[in-house]
Amino acid sequence: MPRVLLVEDDRAVREGVQLALRRQGHDVASAGTGEAGLEQLRSFRPDVVVLDLMLPGMSGLEVCRSIRATAGQVPIIMATARGDDVDIVVGLEAGADDYVVKPVQARVLDARIRAVLRRVGGTPADGGIPKTETHGELTIDRASLTVTRRGVPAALAPSELRLLLTLSASPGQVFSRQQLLEAVWEHSYHGDARLVDACVKRLRTKLGEPAGQPYYIRTVRGFGYRFLTR
Repeated sequence: MPRVLLVEDDRAVREGVQLALRRQGHDVASAGTGEAGLEQLRSFRPDVVVLDLMLPGMSGLEVCRSIRATAGQVPIIMATARGDDVDIVVGLEAGADDYVVKPVQARVLDARIRAVLRRVGGTPADGGIPKTETHGELTIDRASLTVTRRGVPAALAPSELRLLLTLSASPGQVFSRQQLLEAVWEHSYHGDARLVDACVKRLRTKLGEPAGQPYYIRTVRGFGYRFLTR
């Protein structure tokens, strides 16, 4: 049974979503503040966090950054009443793996939760690709799902890892944002390309890519991205 931590300050919304997710087969713990959410994170040890962006006191962005710093592999779905582009991009760049705009139907949130958990538990089809490969300073172990740079582990969030595995499986191939949405986030035609761009930005930073001059993950303007190997 998937363990979901719901951090939402509106009591009525929190109780309604918690009940709906339990009916969908999830084990749910909830918190009304960011501080309480971090306490629950340590004791409940969730498989995924559904995090409201607008929280009293410690903001959802602060909570997101704290989770990434202390429990980097836990998937985070950001829930926000705002559909503003800036809020969404800031949340994604803070480390969220996906987002939903409230009010969201329980079945939609359930689908997003199950999709992000599939991404954690699975890898893109490798088509016979060696399980361990080296690209310059990077070593990618597809069997253990680990990435190291100069021998130091890279703490990648689930979406960042899956994006890297997808791109590096076909060095030189250009992937459109839509292709990456479908491969990494399982989002169809109506997916949001901002998920891809924000994840690429975070991934480049964690791989030590020079700002403005990335080597491994190159932007193909007007289309998407490709991975280059040394």
